[in-house]
Amino acid sequence: MGDIVQIYNDYKGKADFLTVYVREAHPTDEWQMKSNVKDDVCYAQPKTVEQRVAIAKDFTTRFKFSLPFGIDDMSNAADSAYAAWPERLYVIDETGHVAYRGGMGPFNYKPAEVRDWLAAKYGAVKHEPPATGVSTAAGQATTRATEPTPGASTR
Repeated sequence: MGDIVQIYNDYKGKADFLTVYVREAHPTDEWQMKSNVKDDVCYAQPKTVEQRVAIAKDFTTRFKFSLPFGIDDMSNAADSAYAAWPERLYVIDETGHVAYRGGMGPFNYKPAEVRDWLAAKYGAVKHEPPATGVSTAAGQATTRATEPTPGASTR
């Protein structure tokens, strides 16, 4: 999730972003996974739009998810149109055409490819590695590079 949040923060002034919540990938009443229990994201498959809204609100609030957020309708129109389940990234260009279609998640969900597309179009955004203050044997501070904060659809 963090990669896409960082990409959003880097490019939100140049591109529009939208995350669309589609049907639950691992609901408690269908295909529950241990990781959902560990991460405390256990929901039954919503049967109404109101239930989807409640789950989306819980997610965005608990995880402080800052990207614009939409909710698929109960006919799953967005999921059907974009083969979005369980997760997928798209870039829709200014003319409304798909400019980038990411692979289906979780194994082919690659926010770095979206970053590369945006960088090619708008220029790369560089991040200075944070100073960690870790000392070396010589007593000098070293800097340790970290991964960008870790993943939605862009437009």
